[in-house]
Amino acid sequence: MEQLLSTILRAIFVDNMIFAYYLGMCSYLAVSKNVKTALGLGIAVTFVLVCTLPINYMLENYVLKEGALSWLGADFGSINLSFLSLIIFIAVIASFVQLVEMVVEKYAPSLYASLGIFLPLIAVNCAILGGSLFMQQKAFPNVGIATAYGFGSGIGWLLAIVGMAAIREKLQYSDVPKPLKGLGITFIITGLMGIAFMSFSGIKI
Repeated sequence: MEQLLSTILRAIFVDNMIFAYYLGMCSYLAVSKNVKTALGLGIAVTFVLVCTLPINYMLENYVLKEGALSWLGADFGSINLSFLSLIIFIAVIASFVQLVEMVVEKYAPSLYASLGIFLPLIAVNCAILGGSLFMQQKAFPNVGIATAYGFGSGIGWLLAIVGMAAIREKLQYSDVPKPLKGLGITFIITGLMGIAFMSFSGIKI
């Protein structure tokens, strides 16, 4: 339980997908103009991460990496399919994004219209793929820890985009210098928020 909590907190604050690695910046910058829309996309990203990371973890450890197929018999122990991991991970992610897109379109058409092209683009959101690749790199001991990492990464991304959306809504009433309006001030705020989140890296979690 302690390791699960530590993994979640670290993924949210220390290894934040936006502020530590700047992954998923395209959707982050484009959709963070409205809190409601940003919240919807953040929840969708979290859902996809929570669903795809354990599946990709199981595929990595029981199908793809060297020796993963040994459960089929000694003859399969030397097979190494790790060169397929990127393609397999993307296929799993794309499948779940399609599912999310259909559910949102059916039950929240206004949110679907607000997100526009950025909802199907979750499939190529590098924060989602980054979660699976980091999972592969970190070699988590079990699927529960991998799922906790996916949940924490999703919540961290959600906090980042909702926080930015809240700030950008307030900026509409602020006297921002004309050359900095739009993406200029957004990049500056993102950098400042990233510096703020760096303070968590000194905390032992």
